[in-house]
Amino acid sequence: MTVETIPAPETVDLRGALGRRAVVLIGMMGSGKSSIGRRLASRLGMGFVDADIEIETAAGMSIPEIFAQRGEAEFRDGERRVISRILTTQAPLVLATGGGAFMNAETRVRVKELGVSVWLKAEPDVLMRRVRKRSNRPLLQTADPEATLRAMLAQREPVYALADLTIQSRDEPHEVIVGEIVAALERYLGVAAGGVAES
Repeated sequence: MTVETIPAPETVDLRGALGRRAVVLIGMMGSGKSSIGRRLASRLGMGFVDADIEIETAAGMSIPEIFAQRGEAEFRDGERRVISRILTTQAPLVLATGGGAFMNAETRVRVKELGVSVWLKAEPDVLMRRVRKRSNRPLLQTADPEATLRAMLAQREPVYALADLTIQSRDEPHEVIVGEIVAALERYLGVAAGGVAES
């Protein structure tokens, strides 16, 4: 976890408007939740937690190992517990969740209570290009990973769409996407752009 820092001057009012709430990034593997989340946390002066890393720490094994040895159902149950614990004990922070986390109804309720959810939405070809670079995606260990990814998208996107905010994740510098998230949070929370609170 990264520690809290001083927020950028233009985000001080936004940070105040968030109060004790977390900013929770959701979306598919490869949508940029971790890399963008770290930069967003720095801009907001908040800590950052990657739920997948917390799950691995709690289990004492990697996510592929958890899937192989314990199965997806046990992984999802652990994921639900870890996210609930993080939101309850460590907020405010920026939290990057695993691709399937928001599919859990209990997790969605917890996120709604204790955070603002941001869906990093990416096109299938963008996701596929990004996830090909890494071999640690248990759900894509199939004969046709692209077809698997598209099927997962079709199942998950209606649920992701329940998020408070949607930001298009695309091949732009991370700071551009972070700026769009900040602007969307300002609109959502009624903070004028540039850090002036609206009356």
